[in-house]
Amino acid sequence: MIIRPHLHWFRMLLAWRGSVLPQLLPRLFLIFCISIIAVAAYDHLLPISLNLNTTAPFSLIGIALAVFLGFRNNASYDRWWEARKLWGQLLNESRSLTRQALTLPTSQLQKEDLKDFTAALSALPHALRHQLRTSDPREDLAARLPPALFDRVMASRYKPTTLMLYLGEWVQRHAKAGAIDSMAVIAIDRNLNGISDVIGGCERIVSTPLPFAYSVMIHRTVYFFCASLPFGLVGSIGIFTPVFAVFVAYTFMAHEAIASQIEEPFGTDDNDLALNMLSVVIEDAMRDLLGEPAVQLPKPEAEDYVLD
Repeated sequence: MIIRPHLHWFRMLLAWRGSVLPQLLPRLFLIFCISIIAVAAYDHLLPISLNLNTTAPFSLIGIALAVFLGFRNNASYDRWWEARKLWGQLLNESRSLTRQALTLPTSQLQKEDLKDFTAALSALPHALRHQLRTSDPREDLAARLPPALFDRVMASRYKPTTLMLYLGEWVQRHAKAGAIDSMAVIAIDRNLNGISDVIGGCERIVSTPLPFAYSVMIHRTVYFFCASLPFGLVGSIGIFTPVFAVFVAYTFMAHEAIASQIEEPFGTDDNDLALNMLSVVIEDAMRDLLGEPAVQLPKPEAEDYVLD
């Protein structure tokens, strides 16, 4: 994900990184070439024109397309925002569980016992991130988990839930030993259930994309509209057709490209969620409660960017 501070209005016009313009350039160039063909055909071959002022079907397609693109963007943004709220909930639940592990036991826990609990909890966001991105979690988990638990987690298919099971077993073990009373067990279990809700919510977003037929319909309509647009403009604006056709095509194609990126918010595109950064922030919040040194946050690749 790319996060930039608020830019001056002129710098915003020239912003490159973080926009979808780089990936659209080949498509916009194709529209530019079609526009040149439309101008050449109108001036030198035969007057081919679809006058937008009088051709109702062409105008209706543009209006309908704008409505559908707006709906598509709203649906994609809802998925992106729900994913961000779920990771915010994961931060809250992790803080609460760390506080409960520090304050609720009726007797002093061994340092190693508390370390095992916080290690599993701090590894959970990283395990969830790798599961959502279908990447290899070995390096991140090996740096945070004791060897026995690491082997157990790596042998499982759903690593975040295995860590959840271990946390539940940790609570059960200390409840049987009398270190945690029944009311504290209920409180801790409520937060563990909250983390289960987060994992399930993220899995729901990943496994349920927007209907493919709906995306294909919008995609085809966008490109048909943009490819035929120069022939509708050439009769009224002549040689300026390439400029306006490319600008209108950029508007429609950019909306579709942005919606396509944020539809899957857990990926690694420029506008997806910064899961690496969020995982480190959750771990750092826990270390702060434990009085441990801060986690070194990833450094931005450029002065005014945060990339993740």
